Parts: sequence; C-alpha cells; structure tokens
Amino acid sequence: MYSTCLFCNRALGENEIIEHFPVGRRLAFDGEKGRLWVVCRRCERWNLTPLEERWEAIEECEREFRGTRMRMSTDQIGLARLREGLELVRIGEPLRPEFAAWRYGDQFGRRRRRAMLWTAAGIAATGAVVAGAAAVGGGVVGGVHMIPQIIANVPVRARIKTKDGRILKVRKQNLEKSRFLLNTADRSWSVYVKHSTGEEVFTGEDSVRVTGLLLPGLNEMIGTKPVIDDAVSRIEEAGDPEAYLSRLALEVELQAERDSRAVFKKKPGLINRLPKPIKLAIEMAVHEEQERRALAGELLALEAAWREAEEIAQIADDMFVSEEAREFIEKHRRLN
Repeated sequence: MYSTCLFCNRALGENEIIEHFPVGRRLAFDGEKGRLWVVCRRCERWNLTPLEERWEAIEECEREFRGTRMRMSTDQIGLARLREGLELVRIGEPLRPEFAAWRYGDQFGRRRRRAMLWTAAGIAATGAVVAGAAAVGGGVVGGVHMIPQIIANVPVRARIKTKDGRILKVRKQNLEKSRFLLNTADRSWSVYVKHSTGEEVFTGEDSVRVTGLLLPGLNEMIGTKPVIDDAVSRIEEAGDPEAYLSRLALEVELQAERDSRAVFKKKPGLINRLPKPIKLAIEMAVHEEQERRALAGELLALEAAWREAEEIAQIADDMFVSEEAREFIEKHRRLN
C-alpha cells in the first residue's frame, strides 16, 4: 500500500471510511472501467492505483457515494463529501473533452489558488524580515542583505531520481532554465535540466517522466478556464495525448519562429517561455500518457515509480515555513 504522491512525493493522507483503500483524502473512481485514483491535495495530480484491491475499494466508494446526501452530480460527474472530510469523485461516461476540462479545471484551479496564496505569504514573510532587520538597527539595507539567504532557502520544486540512484533537487531558479532539446532530423526531443549541483539531459522515456515532474512547478499560476479549454483542444486536435507528444518538437519549432524575444531565439525550447496553453497541454499529455501505459498493462513500471516516490519522500528535506507565513495562509484560506 503506497502513501506518497507519484508526482510531488508528498503524503497522500489517510481515510478511515474506505476499508480496502485507506489512503487519500480525495478519491476518484470509474466503476465501469475499474479505475481508481488518489488525488493529491498538495499538487492536485491524479495518482492511478494499480492495486489488486481496487475493485473492492471501488465498490465501497460507490456505496458511500450513493449513501451520502452531501453530493453534487450530473449524468457524468459526481462529487460527494463524506464524514471526516473524505471527498469522492464519481466518473460516469463523459465525452473525453468534457472529462478533461472538468478534471484539469478542478486540478489546475485549486493549484493556482494555492500558489497565489503561498506567493502572498512569501512576500509578507520577506517584508517581515526586512522590517525586523530595520527594527534591530540594521536598517532597510541590512534587511535587503538578508534576501539572498531567503532566496537560497527556496523550497525544492521537483526531485528527480536518476538511473544511478542520485536525487536531483530542482528549485524555482533552476526550473525556469529547463529546456526541450530538439532533434530536427527525426523530430524527437529530450529535456535539459538545471539542478542544485549541476545539469543533466534526459532522453527517451526518461524525458517524458522528467517533464511530468517539472511542469507542475512551471504551471502553478496557470489555471483559468480559457487557457485550460485551449490546452484541451490542442490535444483533441492532435488526436490523443501520445500523438500530441510526438509532435511536440514541431510545436516548439513553430513557436520559436513566431517568438520575437531574444531569449527564446538564443535558447530555443526554453519551457517557461512557451505559451500557457502549450505548457498546460504538455502537462496533461504527459500525465495521461503515464496512465495509458499503466492501463495497457505496464503496472510493474508504475509500481516502480510508486516505490521511487516512497523512497524520495523518505529522504526529502523538510519544507520549513515560518509561523507568520502559516498564520497568513490559514487566515486567507478561511476567507476563501
């Protein structure tokens, strides 16, 4: 039984209601197709479960969903909140664009609101440090001199495990330097990653895996409905997520031709400079491609990824947040 998110390596939480699957605070299930996801409440990604117990857990979820009055539903999608705060998302038979828009609208919308809250808290905390330095006689200049130290303690946005067992820590300032490296001969692509101790290039299947780890940090402030709809339509136009990823190199090449900014021309493929809908579409496609592989029978690979997430979670460094920042976040969360 796994307890950490496959994507951000954070704890998925627990519940005492679903006996056959006591992991997670929000579960999504599709009884007809036999799919069960744990929705991470930190990064809002959907973790597909390859566990043998999923059928019994899905039956329990269905019973609990039908037995609660605190639910909203259409013919296609239902949301219910149970006792102790567990949330169930019931999937019917929506058309793919409808499901994608609903699923990612919820996921990216929550993530965007949380990112805005954390950004505001960070600005408030930095202001408090500068003000504190001034109060003890250091003046504003003394407070400003402390800012580099604050920046150095920016939380890790992604942790990447390499084939030789190293854990690469990618912070925001590193994240924004990540690039797609394009092979114009066969239109394939790899990923260049800057990290705390150097740089790395990932190719083949690793490029898809690593892209899935990097993009949530780059897309955290993106989540409006028009942008999500645009991203969904791009995947639909390609036919499916796999087809969209196969033409990614062409998409990036075309963007480089359109983009007049010198930084993109100097370093083509700079992921953070891509338009918002393209970045979101890539994140969706990568996520769904990982699920497709799992559903196609590659459960051993998915299980290995879960074990990797568990291992990274055990050795991950703590994300220290000041008490003032926590109070700020809790106050504004209540207001929302």
